[in-house]
Amino acid sequence: MLKGMDYPELEKWVQSQGFRPGQAMMLWKCLYGNNVWAHCPDELAGLNKDLRKMISEDADLKALTVKDIITASDGTRKILFSLEDASVIETVVIPSARGRTTVCVSSQVGCAMNCQFCFTGRMGLRKHLSTAEIVEQAVFARRLFSDEFGSITNVVFMGMGEPLHNVDNVIKASSIMVDEQGLQFSPRKVTVSTSGLVPQIKRFLHESNCDLAVSLNATTDEVRNWIMPINRKYNLDLLLGTLREELRLRPKSIVLFEYVMLAGVNDSVDDAKRLTELVHDIPCKINLISFNPHSGSQFKPTPNEKIIEFRNMLIQSGLTVMVRLSRGDDQMAACGQLGEPGQLPLLRVPEKFLAAL
Repeated sequence: MLKGMDYPELEKWVQSQGFRPGQAMMLWKCLYGNNVWAHCPDELAGLNKDLRKMISEDADLKALTVKDIITASDGTRKILFSLEDASVIETVVIPSARGRTTVCVSSQVGCAMNCQFCFTGRMGLRKHLSTAEIVEQAVFARRLFSDEFGSITNVVFMGMGEPLHNVDNVIKASSIMVDEQGLQFSPRKVTVSTSGLVPQIKRFLHESNCDLAVSLNATTDEVRNWIMPINRKYNLDLLLGTLREELRLRPKSIVLFEYVMLAGVNDSVDDAKRLTELVHDIPCKINLISFNPHSGSQFKPTPNEKIIEFRNMLIQSGLTVMVRLSRGDDQMAACGQLGEPGQLPLLRVPEKFLAAL
């Protein structure tokens, strides 16, 4: 599978087949650059005919098959891809009137984290995606929608799965995406999100030059233990302490804290005050996200006016804050809505939050 290789590996493979290194760069640009995004040998224009013949016989150019494309009322597209084993993953392409188009890629089939507010999180983990299966989502986004939306400018690893649970393939896939001879995404426009796997966060910040997002979603361990069980292993103190320490070694980097607003659970005035105290000394931006309901969910979205009040409190304390609007929610394409009904259990609700649910 050619899209599972980074450039040094591809060059070594091409040379091992008896061809010049220059043919490797031509092949790389056919796969990722020059607006080709090749999916079959006939699209490998300019390549040595013997190499093209060998690829057609002995290599795969395509890691995914499009099963369906669903269009939401706001223009967001949800692509359903079939894998070789008939598993299905979902990728979302989000156009913006500001000239930015984002592809939201998946890193796993399902997810092991069991975050209580997330549709994918309750599926359980079915499998990790390969490097090729991750990269191919960005390639397909450009093949399918560049003519309609213009350049696909941003990648977010915020689809199905916990990216840093599949850290080897995610780091490799993101490095292919930002390769200057390939897909040419800016490292500042490729963001990998995590629920808070501390050892993998350290590795990512040491090995990747892409941006990091951390799904925070609570200001106390009591709440985070409930809605994000990973907190029982890596609590807020450990998670935030690790970010403070690691970001000192990357002085130009910041972390994006994602905060899904859940009515009566994490949206109080006290939550805003605690959030300010928790992150005030970490280089960061905060992204407030309206909760997107789905079947089986026990949560309700915070009203928009309360989200704005929460945002204003954070801004007044000196933090940089954005509000992420729901995109594609009428077709289950929005944040936290990807996947299929899950098997993991709902966790016990702390007694003081029963009324809110």
